[in-house]
Amino acid sequence: MKKLTIAIDCDDAAVDFKLTVFEHLKQAGWDITDLNHSGKKPAMYPEIGYNLAVRMQQKEFDRGILICGTGIGMSIIANKVEGVYAGLCHDTYSAERLQKSNNAQVLTMGARVIGTELAKSIVDAWLGSEFLGGGSLPKVEQMTELEHKSFTK
Repeated sequence: MKKLTIAIDCDDAAVDFKLTVFEHLKQAGWDITDLNHSGKKPAMYPEIGYNLAVRMQQKEFDRGILICGTGIGMSIIANKVEGVYAGLCHDTYSAERLQKSNNAQVLTMGARVIGTELAKSIVDAWLGSEFLGGGSLPKVEQMTELEHKSFTK
């Protein structure tokens, strides 16, 4: 697997949580960038998630991690950017399947839902997984086709 570039960001509900995940990945040798969008100016999670997703769409990073209180809002906003697939995971199996079955570039998590030790395991499982294709490929292709249809109306 090639060396992945990773972006991470969060809203005000997850600053310490994000820093713990960031340091874990940095120490593990990952090429990770903290976008710190809200640190530049006051921002709510929709703007923070959208900023990361657009940068993913522009291929600035290979993978992205977004964290808010529950992870739900970040997942919703990231999925509003055409070509970006985000999924909320609070366990390692879902994190693996997010990549292996769905080829999703963005992982979202909730700082008020899980602890940082579990978060580290989740990001490790997700980053350690590759899209398998196979029976999932036609489904991902259909998602892309339907997504494009909805964005071009």
